[in-house]
Amino acid sequence: MKRETTERILPMSHPNHLLTKTAAGTALLLLLSACATGSRAPASGPEARGPAALDAYVIGADLSFLPLAEAHGVRFKDDGVELPGLQIFRDHGYNWIRLRLFHTPTQLPNNLDYTLAEARAAKALGYKFLLDFHYSDTWADPGKQFIPKAWAGKTHAELVAAVFAYTRDTIARFREAGVLPDMVQVGNEITNGMLWPDGRLPEHWDQFADLVKAGVRGVEAGSAPAARPLIMIHIDQGGDRAKTREFFDRLNAYDVTYDVIGQSYYPWWQGSLLALRDNLAFMADTYGKAIILVEVAYNWKPSEYRGHPGPFPETPAGQRDFLDEVNRVVLATPHGLGLGVFWWEPAVAGPLNRRGMFDDAGNALPVLSVFDRFTRGRIPAHGP
Repeated sequence: MKRETTERILPMSHPNHLLTKTAAGTALLLLLSACATGSRAPASGPEARGPAALDAYVIGADLSFLPLAEAHGVRFKDDGVELPGLQIFRDHGYNWIRLRLFHTPTQLPNNLDYTLAEARAAKALGYKFLLDFHYSDTWADPGKQFIPKAWAGKTHAELVAAVFAYTRDTIARFREAGVLPDMVQVGNEITNGMLWPDGRLPEHWDQFADLVKAGVRGVEAGSAPAARPLIMIHIDQGGDRAKTREFFDRLNAYDVTYDVIGQSYYPWWQGSLLALRDNLAFMADTYGKAIILVEVAYNWKPSEYRGHPGPFPETPAGQRDFLDEVNRVVLATPHGLGLGVFWWEPAVAGPLNRRGMFDDAGNALPVLSVFDRFTRGRIPAHGP
């Protein structure tokens, strides 16, 4: 689905300039974190390095713009106390971070060095880490999948080789830095393919499958001799069972290796909570894969539902109730395969903060505490 709404983000280079971004396929997302740890067989081949099953709930946030906001003076406060953003989310039970990566961005900050630095900071606090390859110099989503300028003019075979080499080398950089991702998205919201026009769907399924497989092989090669990160395939059809089936039935016919189904769920784009519930049940029953809502969001101030009623009021309390209910739906997924939620960009400056978890003055909103009752329990012993 192509999103027409424009969003503006503060760019790294000009503090007072607002940068335009289509709101295509980005959403808050709270990924209730599944562990990619566990015993692995010795690294004697691809299967030996395969990931252990996701075995813990993922509570996650895409915080790709957090360092940018803090570098430009935004200060986030929890109960009136100013703290680093990463620490605030850890204090509320968040255990996964999602970071996007562009190939050679010219305006947005999310290049390799920027992403490595945030991954180091997150890992130091105990987060697990989902890396989101966009395979583009800018936003990739269902409405656009621009080939990086460095790959312009390449043949299909050359693009496949480029995807493999770039993925391998990037993953190796993270491994060498001691921050190997625990999970990797091969493409962002790839419902309509990737690297257009070569891998555009539905016209070019053969080429698309080649590109995805090249990315998976790159993750495998770059992570060796360590265990391969979990592989996520991410589309934007959280509330659409028919389109989800159309995509994954076709993908599975090509024997693409993946471990986790990622879905975006913004109700103004992806439909009702009942539609989400129905699709989660369908995916669990049909594909038997772990499922994560990897982009989720809702506004705390009026925006999407000004002209007609939404499922919840666009207020701080309504935003909190939305996330609480989405979490309930995910937890009710059959066979225990609903593994978590990621909120999309909860700590940003500018107009996008209407979907964030902090008010205009940087104060934490009620939504930030939704997972407290799930993650807070035993009080540690103090002294004899």
